[in-house]
Amino acid sequence: MERRFLLGMPVALGLALLLSLFPLIVPIYWVMLATEILIMGLFAMSFNLLFGYAGLLSFGHGGFLGVGAYVTALFLIHGSWSLWFILLASILSASLAAFLVGFLCVRRDEIFFAMLSLALGMMLFAVAHNWREVTGGSDGLPVFAVPPLSLGLWKLSLFAPSSMYYFTLFWFATSALFLWTVVRSPFGLMLQAVRENKLRLSFSGTDVRLVRLAAFVIAGGLAGLAGFLLCLFNRMAAPDMLHWSFSARPVLMTILGGAGTFWGPAVGSAIFFILEHWVTAFTENWMIVLGSLLILVVLFFPDGIWGTLSKATGERKEQV
Repeated sequence: MERRFLLGMPVALGLALLLSLFPLIVPIYWVMLATEILIMGLFAMSFNLLFGYAGLLSFGHGGFLGVGAYVTALFLIHGSWSLWFILLASILSASLAAFLVGFLCVRRDEIFFAMLSLALGMMLFAVAHNWREVTGGSDGLPVFAVPPLSLGLWKLSLFAPSSMYYFTLFWFATSALFLWTVVRSPFGLMLQAVRENKLRLSFSGTDVRLVRLAAFVIAGGLAGLAGFLLCLFNRMAAPDMLHWSFSARPVLMTILGGAGTFWGPAVGSAIFFILEHWVTAFTENWMIVLGSLLILVVLFFPDGIWGTLSKATGERKEQV
């Protein structure tokens, strides 16, 4: 393990250098595309904590991203709040929503869990779509002004694409470090034990529901952070963010990259958006190409693209 870590350090440092210099060497369009990839990569990695590590398939994960986005938009529209306060409020609101939804969902397994998460997620969508006085209904909440980010004596405007990119990159890296710590902690081992054999874990005296609920809250909070970033990036919060079809995106990205691998969902996010960019230059039916690729991955690369490539370097899917 130590040898693989040392061999991977030059690659990691090279990638970090490339990401830090990215806005200086590519056109603005690619900077904006990379920002969206990072946001959705964070969203997919939060979903992977549930699906890849705990074995919980949620079809309502977009609801927590939507909660974070709407809380961000509401605070930006009403009053002059600090971005740091709005960031904290978005994460806490999404975590609270995840706690309430998870409290009901973690009592069930497999398809029942998936259907419960779908139903509760669609309830959040219905609230956002119909409560026009607060959420703007189907039009959403446009954000016309974003206050500068206070950094001590300096203030940073997020209007410039490069500033938004670096802000997103910072939170992506911070969240990835947090998730890395979580999945390699004793709690992370318990999550994998829940996935592999929850009955045996319960016999050891562990409250499986509590472990699942904690994972649900952590994943929901990170999805809320992604919603905060997505609202700043798109300058609006829309009910489509809470729809089940939006919740399918992290599922697709995680399967493409590799469920249960740490970086797989982020790689899947990059594949998803780059494929969309290339294919839509020739046809609007790019989802047909994505569907074909997904079928090939499921049939021939069940560990995902990143998971399959990782096997060549000796890395394995996280197992107890």
